[in-house]
Amino acid sequence: MSSTAGPVQGEGRRVYARLLRHVMPHWRRFALGLAAMVVLGATEPALAAILKPTFDGSFVDKDVGTVALMAMLLVVLFGVRGLCTYASALAMASVSSQVVMDLRRQMFAKLMELPNEAFDATSSGALVSKITYDASQVTEAATQVITVLVRDTVLVAGLLGVMLYHNWKLTLIGLVAAPLVVLVVKHFTHRLRRVSFELQRLMGLATHVVQETLEGQKVVRSFGAQDHVRGRFASTANRLRQFEVKFASAASIISPIAQLVTACGLAVMLYMAARESAADAMTVGTFASFFAAMGLLFAPLKRLTSVNARLQRGIAAATSVFALVDQPSEPDTGTRTLGRARGEVRFEGVSFRYPGAREPALRGVDLAIDPGERLALVGPSGSGKTTLAHLLSRFYHPQHGRVLVDGIDVSAITLRSLREQIALVSQEVVLFEGSVRENIAYGPLAERGEEALWRAVDAGSAREFIERLPQGIDTQVGENAVRLSGGQRQRLAIARAFLKDAPILILDEATSSLDNRSERAIQQALRELSRGRTTLVIAHRLSSIEDADRIVVMEHGRILDSGTHAELLERSTLYASLYRFQSGRAADDSASAQAR
Repeated sequence: MSSTAGPVQGEGRRVYARLLRHVMPHWRRFALGLAAMVVLGATEPALAAILKPTFDGSFVDKDVGTVALMAMLLVVLFGVRGLCTYASALAMASVSSQVVMDLRRQMFAKLMELPNEAFDATSSGALVSKITYDASQVTEAATQVITVLVRDTVLVAGLLGVMLYHNWKLTLIGLVAAPLVVLVVKHFTHRLRRVSFELQRLMGLATHVVQETLEGQKVVRSFGAQDHVRGRFASTANRLRQFEVKFASAASIISPIAQLVTACGLAVMLYMAARESAADAMTVGTFASFFAAMGLLFAPLKRLTSVNARLQRGIAAATSVFALVDQPSEPDTGTRTLGRARGEVRFEGVSFRYPGAREPALRGVDLAIDPGERLALVGPSGSGKTTLAHLLSRFYHPQHGRVLVDGIDVSAITLRSLREQIALVSQEVVLFEGSVRENIAYGPLAERGEEALWRAVDAGSAREFIERLPQGIDTQVGENAVRLSGGQRQRLAIARAFLKDAPILILDEATSSLDNRSERAIQQALRELSRGRTTLVIAHRLSSIEDADRIVVMEHGRILDSGTHAELLERSTLYASLYRFQSGRAADDSASAQAR
């Protein structure tokens, strides 16, 4: 009496077909579940069918044997129904959990392949929501919807078969309501899909607000911004609530309207059947069986008309999931692999503009770095220093010009091979939840062995503080390494870079967040790390790069001058002014400290 084929049209049908392809690898369990549901759907019409011989045997023929046989059959039918219910539920739960796991693994794998531009354009909260929330919603469409469709379609067909067998004319009268039910379902489909997409967007926004607040909770409390973030989250949560109500409203109205239309048709059938029974044109058993089949139709019809809401929610979730999976991966055009690079780096006429930016970050930069040279980049914020490092690592690609390592364009080198040549120590040290050991010997570095690990620890001047930790090198650092000081985190990052032993080293303002005492201690470790490597130092404090082989001064994406510290003090107005400013501030800080 109803159809759900209509709601899955156009793009929705393509998304749904793609989702079902993720079910096919588990087709054996899926087929078992479907078979159990078909048997389950077929047993309910049998319950209605056995009422005719039961009532006729009891009240018309007085046949006790027939009644006893029907009673035994009733017990068998409920036994079969119980077994099929358990088998179908278990099989579908197994398949749905497998599909969700597969999709989550695909999405997470895609996150590892996305280019930097994708992370710049999408909040981390939205990405987390896709993996956690959206992936779980596809189970509605992948298995639960199919469960309802298969079981209840078989059930409705069987009940209609019983009714047609007993009185086809009355049954056809009731079927007049079917087209009206289809129209009701179709009318609300678009609204359900639209609200589902908005629900997912708001869930991503809410996740982002929570994640951002947790990561910045010290700043929130320091600035007394609790009321601000509470209001921001409350506003997002309220909008999420409003759309959940809208979804519930649209989903809830379908079934009552469809049931009312169906009930009108069934009421006419009931009236006509009662008249025929009163005129002895229908036996008591036939009337009871016909009426039971008609009554049993309500439950599956309700489920079939309600399934559209879950279907649309699942399709919207699958659309979101596939949108992430289908994003282009970071392009790896390289075909060449390097052994251990000599470390020669060149930028030739490089220009670059970040997506959405008005001004270019780099404008025709030409720069050559010799193997083993320690070159420092200095200049005001936004002058393009860090962008050069990003282009060298191929996190971004220049719009003009090229970047070369050992005379080879980096675009011709495979990403894995290129990044194996580069070690990075940045201002924002990234440590992962786990032990100190796991953070130094991170990923493939764990294969370097225990001896190499401790050599890196010693080279990074980290042994002393590591041995004072409660469990030594196996101490858990906690989320974001909150149990370690800034200097300790930097030492672990330096030890990790030592263990990688790459020929090219990038130091991106590696000591700018440290106090003077910690900076002096770590500078020595960094100088040791730089020895024998081509080193690109992005400097914030000019005092830390006075001994660099060469210093390059940048401003507005251009190179203004280059030379040694002494040479630049004489001829570079910008460098000299930056140096004098920082030296004067350092002197003021020292005087203030002595006064205290």
